[in-house]
Amino acid sequence: MKTILNVKVDSEAKEKAKEIALQMGVPLSTIINANLREFIRTREFSVKLEPRLKPEVEKELIRMSKEYHKNPKKFAYSFNSAAEAIKFLRKK
Repeated sequence: MKTILNVKVDSEAKEKAKEIALQMGVPLSTIINANLREFIRTREFSVKLEPRLKPEVEKELIRMSKEYHKNPKKFAYSFNSAAEAIKFLRKK
């Protein structure tokens, strides 16, 4: 059986949460229900101050960092003007 839960939340937090849920392709109610089930199961909750990267993004950054440390000169660029830098970036 479904029920309605009325909760007062900060409107900005609600909108940001709805936007993130939309990006994930799920309704905000699904996120809330999943968190409630997890709270019931574990009888705990956690608060994290820093967002986490997606595992695939973190993996790619680590790979790129290792590549950079092997040959830093490969990644060193110097430009005489902003226009020159923009031209370089547009080629990539």
